[in-house]
Amino acid sequence: MSTNQLISKIWNFCNTLRDDGMGYGDYLEQLTFLLFLKMADEYSKPPFKRDTHIPPGLSWQTLISNNISGVDLELQYLLILKELGKQDGMIGQIYFKAQNKIQDPAKLFKLVRLINEETWVGVDVDVKGEIYEGILEKNAEDTKSGAGQYFTPRPLIQAMVDCVRPLPMKTIADPACGTGGFFLSAYDYLSHLKLDKDQKYFLRYSTFKGWEIVPNTVRLCLMNLFLHNIGDLNSEPPVSRNDSLISKPSETFDYVLANPPFGKKSSITITNDEGEQERESLTYQRDDFWATTSNKQLNFVQHIRSMLKVDGKAAVVIPDNVLFEGGAGETVRKKLLETTDLHTILRLPTGIFYAQGVKANVVFFDNKPAAKQPWTKEIWIYDYRTNIKHTLKTNPLKKEDLNDFIKAYNPDNRHKRKETDRFKKFTYDEIIARDKTSLDIFWLKDDSLADLDNLPDPDVLALDIIENIEAALNSFKTIVEKLK
Repeated sequence: MSTNQLISKIWNFCNTLRDDGMGYGDYLEQLTFLLFLKMADEYSKPPFKRDTHIPPGLSWQTLISNNISGVDLELQYLLILKELGKQDGMIGQIYFKAQNKIQDPAKLFKLVRLINEETWVGVDVDVKGEIYEGILEKNAEDTKSGAGQYFTPRPLIQAMVDCVRPLPMKTIADPACGTGGFFLSAYDYLSHLKLDKDQKYFLRYSTFKGWEIVPNTVRLCLMNLFLHNIGDLNSEPPVSRNDSLISKPSETFDYVLANPPFGKKSSITITNDEGEQERESLTYQRDDFWATTSNKQLNFVQHIRSMLKVDGKAAVVIPDNVLFEGGAGETVRKKLLETTDLHTILRLPTGIFYAQGVKANVVFFDNKPAAKQPWTKEIWIYDYRTNIKHTLKTNPLKKEDLNDFIKAYNPDNRHKRKETDRFKKFTYDEIIARDKTSLDIFWLKDDSLADLDNLPDPDVLALDIIENIEAALNSFKTIVEKLK
């Protein structure tokens, strides 16, 4: 079967299940369970002959032998999901609290046969990755699923990696790794370098460490990494199913690449004295934090700094409020300027994330040893928001859209930069003199509505209005949460 035929077949069956009311996320989950089992079966046979740690009674063969179908197939599938969830390592993480979402046994039979027809271990890594990443992106587009918050636009991730340029034999972490986009992009970048045997082994088994709090997202991430040749059946999972903010990290890393969740306030659900469920603000008590706050984004910024080795580097997506908010926000910004070299900020346009109304930025900073003087001497800000229009459907963000930023960033030697209309330098003294040490800086004139003879198309105007309303609603929600 050709690559295109294989991709088409997987997609067509996805559409068949969607007709039965199954979303992309559920399809992706069931595909993960079955595909992992099939690939384990292939690894157990020649020429690999590996011990996959999957008990014989729970193997792929039990789903295809003796023409098993109907209720018998469904019961065996349920048994596999339940028992494999009790295993250790990668297997246990993939099948943790797994459930069968395919209600029609005939459809389950058809999906099992579809997967069984192909030898997946022999399929090119790029092809397997393309299929899986493609469905992940479709799942992110499905706004009802809420999966968009776990999916960072791949062109943005690639640009961040191209700027940071991770080196071989170095560790890379993500405290909120979602479906693993940053790891995949860093892996792709590093795998194109000339690596020796030890470097290749380190890249596959020791480079990446992630945390993700949502169980279903963890399994999607692990499968995504597995299909892209990161880790293997028996290796220790590179992703932990935990809240990374709970405690100070037990190890530090050379790089942190992250897009922490945009939810602004940390909270937990509790049952009150009347037996009713309510949300309670969650404040992390960390002696390594500069400020104690329930603002999740500020907590992630502090946490990421604590994750870095003394010479570690970070590139992090943050919402606008982290740049200008007072109180704890001002404290965190000042400390970040003092203890790290916060050298670059990329202002991002709206319309590139699946969560609407998001106004975000990428901050690049290098950790430094303790010193009497602030490490940040100047901050370079690239404004890729003013007069830039992107929409997910008609003008999605592409890799080439950020080429000018990468060139201005100058990864070869960021100390030799040149100012442009969009790229300006601000000294430490200029920043500290600003109200609340605000890093929310713009200088370009927004001319999108200045020329009444050349207004944008109605659909673009409508999307702009929606984006602004969404952003305003998010701000109001923040205010309401603070008043509770």
